Amino acid sequence: MTILLYTLGVVVFAFALLASIALHELGHMVPAKRFGGKVTQYFVGFGPTVWSRQIGETEYGIKAIPLGGYVKIVGMLPPDPAHPGEESVDADGNRVVTIRGSSTGMFTQLIADARAAEAEHVKPEDSDRLFYKLAWWKKVIVMSGGPAMNLLIAFGIFWALFASVGNVVGVKAEPVVAEVLPCIVPAEEDGRACTAAELRDHPTPAAAAGLEDGDVFVSFNGAPIADWEEIQQAIRDNSDREAVLGIERDGELIEVPIRTQVVPRPLDADAPAELTPVGFLGIRPVSEPIVEYGGPVYTVRQMGSMTVTVAEALVTLPAKVYHVGLAVIGLEERDPEGPVSIVGGGRMAGEVAAHEALSTSDKVIAVATIIAGFNLFIGMFNLVPLLPLDGGHIAGALYEQVRRLWARLWRRPDPGFVDVAKMLPVAYVVAASFLVMGVVLIVADFVVPVRLFS
Repeated sequence: MTILLYTLGVVVFAFALLASIALHELGHMVPAKRFGGKVTQYFVGFGPTVWSRQIGETEYGIKAIPLGGYVKIVGMLPPDPAHPGEESVDADGNRVVTIRGSSTGMFTQLIADARAAEAEHVKPEDSDRLFYKLAWWKKVIVMSGGPAMNLLIAFGIFWALFASVGNVVGVKAEPVVAEVLPCIVPAEEDGRACTAAELRDHPTPAAAAGLEDGDVFVSFNGAPIADWEEIQQAIRDNSDREAVLGIERDGELIEVPIRTQVVPRPLDADAPAELTPVGFLGIRPVSEPIVEYGGPVYTVRQMGSMTVTVAEALVTLPAKVYHVGLAVIGLEERDPEGPVSIVGGGRMAGEVAAHEALSTSDKVIAVATIIAGFNLFIGMFNLVPLLPLDGGHIAGALYEQVRRLWARLWRRPDPGFVDVAKMLPVAYVVAASFLVMGVVLIVADFVVPVRLFS
């Protein structure tokens, strides 16, 4: 049963990811067609074609490797203004461009080859439908349509979750004993089992005093207790002295004499390695989640905070992937908060679906949250202003308009369309870098996977 549930979680995540990719590419294709552009291909996946069908001028299909998708919009690259080449029409009516001029240098040749490959898809009747000839704002809409679809998917899922089951924004500890720790262990070893010697020689003050699960703190040395923070501070301030706890147990008020011990403990949750000697009792309190509910405005605010976190993660992504690579070869432990690939996302969804301690509703919520998080990251990632990402084309369109406005302001000739082909060397380097990082993360998710549950 566990294997079946694990497989179900992976399959659900995979189908959701494929649907996200399909909608991302649809976000490009629909406005491109709407603005008169020519879209010849719409594919989900890369590699060999598994299935395709020609509908009108567009071929729709699925490819074997489901790690992305693409739409082919004719005329992404303008001809070289210095060497536009000679145009002719072959026997089938196809436009043929012969590139002439100097192509000295590897990058220059790559650009020339890319222009020639692009020109092969352009027919004489397509002259007014080329992407590079679209108005700048149309280019922005077309290229932002894909990331916008991912962000809308994330928004829809988060909105549904926040409006129905709420958003857990924190945990509130209650002045109630959830667990009595049997022995004192160092803070850095918190959570491990006690040895027989520790149980005998170093019991916690709570265990020695006979506190029980479910005991409710009502006073400390006669001072009333209203919440966990008050009892926690009173225990820490008590240092190594005796005290009297007022306890409510099974509806009866009792007093329990104790003597707290001074033990190094972290006082700041954000700095767990910084230890301070304080009074210590040895209990874990009952914790209740703090849940907020909200609609679309609340969701926008929450996604705004998430966007800042994702942006910070994108800036540090190369460094984090480097450390993931070190974890793969065994030089360090993998950061459980670090980046994962879609393989890691599938494994997480499988772990959630197979976890016996979670209810069905909790599993659905967790998997939906993973899917929404991946869509938010994909949307933000594609907006990075570097080719070949969508953000690179958006930046090019915006630069084109700024350049034209500047020329108009100074009464200079129209500088024309931005030649994104000149940025192809950068695009190849960026694409290669992303490919390497993707491979490292995929390998790591097989070799040293991030596990949600120990």
